[in-house]
Amino acid sequence: MARKRHLSRIAVMQVLFERRQHKDMDLLEALAKNVSELGGVDEDFCTVLLEGVLALESELIAEIEKYAPEWEFEKMDPIARPVLLIGAFELLHADDAPPAVVMNEGIDIAKEYGTDETGKFVNGVLNAIAKQ
Repeated sequence: MARKRHLSRIAVMQVLFERRQHKDMDLLEALAKNVSELGGVDEDFCTVLLEGVLALESELIAEIEKYAPEWEFEKMDPIARPVLLIGAFELLHADDAPPAVVMNEGIDIAKEYGTDETGKFVNGVLNAIAKQ
């Protein structure tokens, strides 16, 4: 289950990352492609994450910027942005994973696809959101 959720978060992160470069892409089609390529994901969880982030994106960005006051969302690391959106959504609007799990997942994905510095940044912001 944990591995499925990890891969699900990666699939959604990739869609959110890709849409910055391809504004007119079909997000659900891109998600289906990522799910197929990654394999072993929880498709329902992917859909909940993607639709939740998209529906609440403005609110999530405001929360992220509140806890990263030196940074405008658009100027953040391109990997950190989608990871933070997913993490903020899970921390603020989902209750199916403990905050520590959500934070660890975000940090791991940020380090895997970004840098150690991306992981540290994600850690700081998600930790602050979780403590609110």
